[in-house]
Amino acid sequence: MAFLFGAPCDIDIEFRDQERLPQVAVKNENKETENLYLFTGMENVCGQVHIKLKQGKQIDHIGIKIELIGQIELLYDRGNPYEFTSLVRELETPGALVESKSYTFEFANVEKQHETYTGNNVRLRYFLRVKITRQYASDIKHIVDFAVQNTSPPPEINNSIKMEVGIEDCLHIEFEYNKSKYHLADVVIGKIFFLLVRIKIKHMEIVIIKRESTGSGPTTYNESENIAKFEIMDGAPVRGESIPIRLFLAPYELTPSMKNVHNKFSVKYYLNLVLVDEEDRRYFKQQEIHLWRKTLRTLNSGPLAAKKPAPPSGPPPERRAASPGTSD
Repeated sequence: MAFLFGAPCDIDIEFRDQERLPQVAVKNENKETENLYLFTGMENVCGQVHIKLKQGKQIDHIGIKIELIGQIELLYDRGNPYEFTSLVRELETPGALVESKSYTFEFANVEKQHETYTGNNVRLRYFLRVKITRQYASDIKHIVDFAVQNTSPPPEINNSIKMEVGIEDCLHIEFEYNKSKYHLADVVIGKIFFLLVRIKIKHMEIVIIKRESTGSGPTTYNESENIAKFEIMDGAPVRGESIPIRLFLAPYELTPSMKNVHNKFSVKYYLNLVLVDEEDRRYFKQQEIHLWRKTLRTLNSGPLAAKKPAPPSGPPPERRAASPGTSD
C-alpha cells in the first residue's frame, strides 16, 4: 500500500514571477529565521502547483485544491488557530492522477489587512496549502508560507508630546518629543528640561518597550519586552539644564502598532524615560507612541528584524558628561 512508504508524489508551489518577488526574513514558530516571499495590500497571489508523481505511482483522489489561509495562533491555544481569511480554488475534480501535472492558480484582489507577525505569545501568518483528498488513505498536504507588509500614508494629525513630571520638592522635569506617531525608520527628536534637581542623578536613558497583549477581558495576558536602551545623559544635571534627544528607530526590531486584531491580540510601543540616581534608584515615565510602516522592508532594502541591529546611520546622538554641580 502506497501510504506505508511515504507520499506517492512531491508537491511544489511556485509563485508567478517568483524570481522578481521581494523577500523578507521572518521568524517562524520555533523562532528560526526563514526567508519568505513578500506580498502587500490587495496584491494578487498567483502561480503554479507542480505535482510530481514518484516512479510507478498513481493517486486516486476525490479532489485536489489549493487554499489561501490567514491565521492567528495563540501560544496557549495553538491547537485551535483562528482563521480570519480562508479562500479555496479547485484544481482537479475527483479522479486518478496517473502522471505528473501542473496547475495554474490565482487569488485575485485578496484583502491582506494585517501584517505577518511573530511575537512571544502569538503568531499571525499567511500560507498556501495544497490538499489532495483521498477516500481510503490519508490526505496529502503541502504548505508554503508567505509574508505580508502594508504601508500607510503619513498620519494627518501628529501632535508633539509634552509633559511635566517629578517628585514633590525633589525633582521636576519637562520632556518633549517632536511627535507621537513615527514610521519604522523615523528619528525621535526631543529634549529634557530640568526645572528642579535635588537628588543626585547618575544617568538618564530612553528605553523602547513593546507590549504584546493576547486574549480579551479577564483572560488578557500582557508581556513587555525592552527592544532598545539608549543613554541620553551621563552625569549630574543642574536646574535649568536642557538635554537633547535623537533616537534612530531603523536599527531595531520594530513592527507597526496593532490594535485589537480580531479580538485576539494587540501590539503597542512605549518610550520609557528612565533616570537613575547614585543609589541606583530608578525614576521613570512611559509614553505610548504609534508606529506605522512608510516603506517595505525587504532583504534588499534595509535592516531586517531578524538581523542583529546595526549602529545608527547619520550623525551620532548628542551625549554629555557633566560633573556634579556643573552645566554644559
